[in-house]
Amino acid sequence: MEVTRIRALRGPNLWSRHTAIEAVVACPGHENAIEQLPGFEARLRALFPTIGELHPMVLGQPLALAHVLENAALALQSQSGCSVIFGRTTRTLEDGVYQVVVQYCEEAVGRRAIALATELIGAALNDGAFDAQAALAELRDLDESERLGPSTGSIVDAAVARGIPYRRLTRGSLVQFGWGSRQRRIQAAEVDSTSGVAEAIAQDKELTKQLLNAAGVPVPLGRPVSDADDAWAAAMEIGLPVVVKPQDGNQGKGVTVNIVTREQLHAAFDSAAAYGEVMVEKFLPGFDYRLLVVGDRLVAAARRDPPQVIGDGTSTVRQLVDTVNLDPRRGEGHATSLTKIRLDDIAIGRLEAQGLTPDSVPARGQRVVLRNNANLSTGGTATDVTDTVHPEVAARAVDAAQMVGLHICGVDMVCENVLRPLEEQHGGVVEVNAAPGLRMHISPSFGRGRAVGEAVMDTLYAPGDDGRIPVVAVTGTNGKTTTARLINHLLASSGLRTGMTNTDGVWVDGRQTDSGDCSGPKSARNVLLHPEVDAAVFEVARGGVLREGLGFDRCQVAVVTNIGSGDHLGLNYITTVEDLAVLKRVIVRNVADHGYAVLNAADANVAAMAATCPGHVIFFAADRQHPVMATHRAQGKRTVYIDRDALIAAEGSWRERVPLRDVPITRNGSLPFQVENVMAATAAAWAVGLDWDTIRSGLSSFKNDAAGVPGRFNMMAYRGATVIADYGHNTDAMKALVAAVDTLPAQKRSVVISGAGDRRDCDIRDQTAILGEAFDDVILYQDAAQRGRADGEVMALLRQGLQGAGRTRHIEEIRGEFVAIDRALERLQPGDLSLILVDQVEEALAHLAQRIAAG
Repeated sequence: MEVTRIRALRGPNLWSRHTAIEAVVACPGHENAIEQLPGFEARLRALFPTIGELHPMVLGQPLALAHVLENAALALQSQSGCSVIFGRTTRTLEDGVYQVVVQYCEEAVGRRAIALATELIGAALNDGAFDAQAALAELRDLDESERLGPSTGSIVDAAVARGIPYRRLTRGSLVQFGWGSRQRRIQAAEVDSTSGVAEAIAQDKELTKQLLNAAGVPVPLGRPVSDADDAWAAAMEIGLPVVVKPQDGNQGKGVTVNIVTREQLHAAFDSAAAYGEVMVEKFLPGFDYRLLVVGDRLVAAARRDPPQVIGDGTSTVRQLVDTVNLDPRRGEGHATSLTKIRLDDIAIGRLEAQGLTPDSVPARGQRVVLRNNANLSTGGTATDVTDTVHPEVAARAVDAAQMVGLHICGVDMVCENVLRPLEEQHGGVVEVNAAPGLRMHISPSFGRGRAVGEAVMDTLYAPGDDGRIPVVAVTGTNGKTTTARLINHLLASSGLRTGMTNTDGVWVDGRQTDSGDCSGPKSARNVLLHPEVDAAVFEVARGGVLREGLGFDRCQVAVVTNIGSGDHLGLNYITTVEDLAVLKRVIVRNVADHGYAVLNAADANVAAMAATCPGHVIFFAADRQHPVMATHRAQGKRTVYIDRDALIAAEGSWRERVPLRDVPITRNGSLPFQVENVMAATAAAWAVGLDWDTIRSGLSSFKNDAAGVPGRFNMMAYRGATVIADYGHNTDAMKALVAAVDTLPAQKRSVVISGAGDRRDCDIRDQTAILGEAFDDVILYQDAAQRGRADGEVMALLRQGLQGAGRTRHIEEIRGEFVAIDRALERLQPGDLSLILVDQVEEALAHLAQRIAAG
């Protein structure tokens, strides 16, 4: 067995809505079925006893090694703590070659699981060794290092529950929610609306204390100190006991509490000084409480206790710690609700202050504290007390957060309890924390967890707001670029700032930000990142979906123009028009529940996609009596069709009429393929919710020139002749172009054409076979890039297509696109028509513009 290709499908894809690893696996010869491998399954189960049931996707299909790879990769991830359920293995047309798809939560974990599953199968085939427990441990560690921490993860989970899209911007905890102009961002438990000034204040303990005191929030007295002697002097001013801590600290690092001697203070000063400037403040007796304020309300509170053990009269401190650490809730990092207690230098120093060592045996019931602070990250515990917080205590916490300016704030209080106001028990706020850890509230050691992530999302988005902008996805074989541009124009005409991707580039609010073929998921994601985009229109090409999936999780509108036979069939295991339809319908399957699929009713493969749409459907076709159209219209659903010289939008008994004479791109309805594009775009604008005055105005102002729609039936006048530039490059496009050209008067018709080398031989031949019946002269030229073909091979196929052409009288072969264009222009006479099928769109159009300007 050999894995020949690995791809990460990072969005909804051909196989599922899950993120997944797709592997192409070759299992030659008798290895196609494991029943041909005596003893294989027994050896496999001996190496990985918990692999579970082995089965192919289709019952009755022979179980191949590729199926085992799928099952093993899923089992390895699942047993290492990843929530994965989807896997699929499909046989390709190549003998012994399969496509294996396995869901992942973290891409690095999914890739490693495939690699480990491959190693497992190799070991079972060759009677080798495989350490399943080590593999699971490796995946667990990798998953913990890759996935979001519990604080950020809880917020993301809350977003997912509300249908709010998110994107992780770094491998850390910087996350974007929503799209375009509706986006918000967080860094761990800090939101984008929190200013750097507020964060700086929270880092400055002394300034924070001054501001809180000014707001009437009780705080302990204290001041910054310059050295150990100054620290002792401050302690004498304040009165013992005191606390020594870094002025700009976090996570309890360098904090020493309840200091009563000069020796303790000197040691504490040294500990705090390692983290920056030091301050001394009054020690407040009582317990350590963390109150979490989100927005303008208290959402959770917990009592934090330092890491400790209780003596049993027989076990050493070390043994007691080991026993406590056996609790399955305790782990090494933040993945679990508790962290293991460490017997490090700090813990040993705390033991010495109690007259103990790690090998001491505490008396039964003796409480042994191993840290001065109660942070969970150092082994402390948290007990939820949210329901017992006195309203005055909650109010002081909110006051503290708002005085500093933090939208999410961890307020640390020391008091006997939270049942009474702080002033009654001489308690106080000792610290406020920006980006506080949420783990103690989400999964406390004792008590019930609180919906902290939901509270954060409620401050970012109002109830019912999903943070999305309208997204229109357009796919098909022909017309998708023009349709996408027209939809973008209609949205922009309504006043929305649009982002658009297509095979010509990326545009944001009318400004081009990228060039080249940008019809893939990366460009779509970039548009959704842009803060000045109110609506997005994405041309979705087959290659991007195969390579990586969609660049969005769902769309408001999916438009499918048509499905033709000339769209790269034979590549990446897409061999038939039906295969292509299954791929193209990915955007339809991912329409929002309240959204629309805009489908060509006259194309049977497109019309059939309606059954897979989670939302509503608008059918379009020129013939309103088409059975699909008639049925849909009879059900009172939306349709768009042509009635004589007008476009009609119908729903139930309601009708809207747009005369085609007011839509320049259709040339008064004489260009059938442009009429189809207009119907699709109009339906999409209707689905988004644009008003009809805006739609009419947009249709009338859209220009089909080289600036508005480069390479899409751009008509130009040259010395009394008509020149049309188009990027048509498949048989369906040729048929549409011939139908359009036939509507235009001309004394003599010529065409300039090349062929893309990454098409099937028959597709290349068929293009010129179609053109040969409609044009008097044909000029063949060779593309700049042959796309894997030998020199002259494409030209030969094009000439073969012209054999027996019923109309063509003159055939000429030329090397170079621009030379071919010049030759065609030289031959033109007044009243002639020349169709130039360009390859290098921008360069060829610029060349044509220069020649036409020169006359």
